[in-house]
Amino acid sequence: MTFVYDFDERCDGGRALLGGKGLGLAEMTQLGLPVPPGFTVTTEACRLASERGSLPGAVLDEILDHVRSLEARSGKRFGSETNPLLLSVRSGGPISMPGMMETVLNLGMNRATARGISRLTGDKRFAFDAYRRLLQMYGSVVAGIDATRFEQAIELLKERRGIRLDSQLTASDFSELAGWFEAIFREQTGREFPTDPREQLTSAVAAVFASWEAPRARVYRHEYRISDDLGTAVNVMEMVFGNRDARSATGVCFSRSPATGDRRLFGEFLVDAQGEDVVAGTRTPQPIDRMKELFPAAFGELERAVAELERHYRDVQDVEFTIEHDRLFLLQTRSAKRTAAAALRAAVSFVEEGLIDRREAVQRIEPAAVEQLLHPAIDPAVPVDVAAVGLAASPGAACGAVVFDADDVAAAALEKDVILVRPETTADDIHGLIGAVGVLTARGGMTSHAAVVARGMGKPCVAGCGSLHVDLENRTADLGGHLLLEGDVITVDGTTGRVVLGAVPLVEPEPNADFQVVLEWADEERALGVRANADTPEDALRARQNGAEGIGLCRTEHMFMAEDRLPVVRQMILASTDEERSAALARLLPMQQRDFEGIFEAMTGLPVTIRLLDPPLHEFLPPAEEIEDEPTRERVVALHEANPMLGTRGCRLGLQWPGIYEMQVRAIARAARAVERRTGVAPQIEIMHPLVAFEEELARLQELTARTVAEEGGIAYRCGTMIELPRAALRAGDLARHADFFSFGTNDLTQTVLGFSRDDAQGRFLTYYLEHGVLADDPFATLDVEGVGELIRVAVERGRFANPDLHVGVCGEHGGDPASIAFCHEAGLDYVSCSPFRVPVARLAAAQAALAQVNETAYVLAGG
Repeated sequence: MTFVYDFDERCDGGRALLGGKGLGLAEMTQLGLPVPPGFTVTTEACRLASERGSLPGAVLDEILDHVRSLEARSGKRFGSETNPLLLSVRSGGPISMPGMMETVLNLGMNRATARGISRLTGDKRFAFDAYRRLLQMYGSVVAGIDATRFEQAIELLKERRGIRLDSQLTASDFSELAGWFEAIFREQTGREFPTDPREQLTSAVAAVFASWEAPRARVYRHEYRISDDLGTAVNVMEMVFGNRDARSATGVCFSRSPATGDRRLFGEFLVDAQGEDVVAGTRTPQPIDRMKELFPAAFGELERAVAELERHYRDVQDVEFTIEHDRLFLLQTRSAKRTAAAALRAAVSFVEEGLIDRREAVQRIEPAAVEQLLHPAIDPAVPVDVAAVGLAASPGAACGAVVFDADDVAAAALEKDVILVRPETTADDIHGLIGAVGVLTARGGMTSHAAVVARGMGKPCVAGCGSLHVDLENRTADLGGHLLLEGDVITVDGTTGRVVLGAVPLVEPEPNADFQVVLEWADEERALGVRANADTPEDALRARQNGAEGIGLCRTEHMFMAEDRLPVVRQMILASTDEERSAALARLLPMQQRDFEGIFEAMTGLPVTIRLLDPPLHEFLPPAEEIEDEPTRERVVALHEANPMLGTRGCRLGLQWPGIYEMQVRAIARAARAVERRTGVAPQIEIMHPLVAFEEELARLQELTARTVAEEGGIAYRCGTMIELPRAALRAGDLARHADFFSFGTNDLTQTVLGFSRDDAQGRFLTYYLEHGVLADDPFATLDVEGVGELIRVAVERGRFANPDLHVGVCGEHGGDPASIAFCHEAGLDYVSCSPFRVPVARLAAAQAALAQVNETAYVLAGG
């Protein structure tokens, strides 16, 4: 087996073996673009090293063979004091994980080599800057020394010199700093820094492989559902130096704007800087357009190279580059992380430019990412007191309490929305970024860690806010002259870069034209219908505006909770005679009728599925201890159940007190006739009975429904049931004889199949399960396909065998989850129903599920 491949060497393993970065370097080299020579150590070597606990000898031998090949090509020697070859080691997994794994630069240096480079270049400052960087990176990445030890040493030296920036340090300063770093290494490890370049290289490769298992990398993979089994490749290449002199630089650029998708080169660079300086946020970089003036030849070459890469990959590219002595080198290319607006604009543009077709455009958009376009924005009609302005790094607006430490975000977020405020973020802050609703940093640019990660997560971020000064030790900050304490509420506007003290009103944004175009393309491809869960006319209208094809779940109990109705509902529940109960129901009837009229009008021409009252009656009552009236308190106590969610609720309630369901059906029938008289269009009504387990339950409820509708003069309707109990799924054939449709209530079905109480599981043992890999996904967010999904398959098959005309959908929140939607498509359901906000996500995900099936069929037919 081959474990190492030169960039210009043929390898059929692709991204899975070479990683995304390695594949990009190989393809750029083979396209003739300016890439430093190097080689990739494969993901297979990573997995093998993980299994054995160390790098196998065969891998080490191949690495050293390829180093000798690099020496022959370059005419330099690894470890030479007179003409040294210096190497970098960078991670590169099959799926991009920005900043989550490690890098070590300038391998092959020691103090003697630094002196040799100083003589060779005539630049002692450059030589010892490179050496101290190796000591710093090697010390933290390989030896496991706390990185703050090195940072504190740098800050101490700058303080002694009376300077603010690293770039102000002199040659003597860097030489002294290297000595300090050597001492830190010796003190922390009990040994001298290794001078043997081969030991440096092999241990650096092993450490970068090990960083695949770093906590931050595992958190990132869990958040983005990346398999832990992939492993990372390692890319070793000859060093080029953006910190060589004033005619050198390092930077990052995108072939199109990652914020808007506009077709223009976008990015930043730093003169006299190396590697991580651009994304680290230690200095504010310059915009890429400025490079045209400072490095005209390199800029022209960069423009041509980036354009060629975009044509080659037919996607927006994120390119890392270095300029050494005015000569351009490309160090990486990958598909760019971008906002949803940018992804949509680029996809539509690529179709218009003939690079891709509509189907590919639809498949490229992350369904969850389009939710970014539905994020709130600061209400433009409300005047705000702007405390500071930074870079508009990731769009959207959010209000939240200030938290300065990523470790504290999760606990604080249980009680309120929080904004993570930091001098700058690093990869170690990933868990804080996940938990926060927004991010604010004092340093860093548009391609800083905070900006890139926030954009990928769809969270607002303001970066590089120069008037923000964070005191982490005392947990305070100065924001434009205002003292900010932990817990203070601020608003960040990642669309404009504004930071506002306090909470301000937010408004929902309007979807853009590209959004509508891609969704129209998606609608042409999908087989699944998309409905919405809506309980009010306002929600129904919003759902329709977002493209919903009906209401898949209207929860009538939400109507009973209204302030003007709750007293009447309680009167109905606490009634001691049938006459009292009937009187209360008669008062509720016109209220329910008005509700249904508003919803039917909002959804004219589209189906509306109405679930009759589902929750146990105690939910409408105050706690017994708060009731002063003794008879009322006794009645409330009598209604108490030890486990009400598995007690007298749903159809059990309707059978025991049929007057409740009769009232609701009458309200539906009267509303339907009233709306038809006004609009000339008869509503498409589906009446759904909840929590059915037995055939006899549904048979009796179907009879109640038909009798009541007939008493009201008759309307067209369909009658069905919600499948939310395992027995209902298993006996679906029995139920289908009395049902026109099934709707899977996957929230309760998940609870009853798994034996999980959602309220008790989330935030408790389920959190432990997810963090420790017992479960890969939260089963309340993504459908448990093997368990709950298997019951759904059984129910669909048995239900349709008994009733071939049976219509089947899903109305739990899983109806808005892309992975769950893919299952629903594959299982042959007719529609999914989700919250109005997630309807566009569901439309896109349903199209992608259909296209994935088309692609799989084509692959099989082609003999794959």
